[in-house]
Amino acid sequence: MNFDIIDTMVRTAMDSIRNAYLEHGGIAAGACVLTADGTLYSGCTVDHPVPHLSYSAETVAMLRAIADGKRDFDAVAIVADIDGIYAPDEDTYQFLLEFEVEEIILADLEGDVKILRIDEIVPYRPRRRTY
Repeated sequence: MNFDIIDTMVRTAMDSIRNAYLEHGGIAAGACVLTADGTLYSGCTVDHPVPHLSYSAETVAMLRAIADGKRDFDAVAIVADIDGIYAPDEDTYQFLLEFEVEEIILADLEGDVKILRIDEIVPYRPRRRTY
């Protein structure tokens, strides 16, 4: 994947953080999904006091794309308002697996970026939801 696309995805994810709905103490995160046709979709954390009604930023971005008829995803960029790299939780990881997202771009607010395949992300992901 070319650097310009990665940079655009990371910046879009960072911009999406400001839209996060965190009325119940979650972590502000933003995501950007790249579909196979080159379309970008953004998403942010949507927190809810009932955990199964909360949505990760990457899930929101993918749901927006799915609602627009997209089914093939090349990559997702994820950024959170925390120190260091934020990775998908188990539920989101399973969602990414379902749609065979090829590359996961994990970035921090300083712009440090890691690009991983889905099978390489396991050491980075939390065991349970953190939002």
